[in-house]
Amino acid sequence: MGIVVVPLFDEKVEAWKAWAKSLSNEKSNKFSDFNKKYGLTRHNAWLAETPGGKVVVALHEGPGADDFLQKVAESNDSFELYFKEKLTEFHGMNFDAPPPPMPVQMI
Repeated sequence: MGIVVVPLFDEKVEAWKAWAKSLSNEKSNKFSDFNKKYGLTRHNAWLAETPGGKVVVALHEGPGADDFLQKVAESNDSFELYFKEKLTEFHGMNFDAPPPPMPVQMI
């Protein structure tokens, strides 16, 4: 299982909500295929408020979760390129740089 917590640009909150909704509606087949391709049995995201601003908490669960983001970063598939474009737009993620360390389970 992997958990990612990323800031969400204030001016992008409504666009992120619309994109997240599209992954459950008009893009649901592509999103489902994408998850299957990477061995994810669960892929959820929550919008959370923190004292420092809004963040998205994403959960990736399944046999492919451990290296999911690394594999997506290396992909040139059209849906993966679209997915990475959106993560960059909403969160400022840089797929050309080494990924930050994953959260460490403490308890």
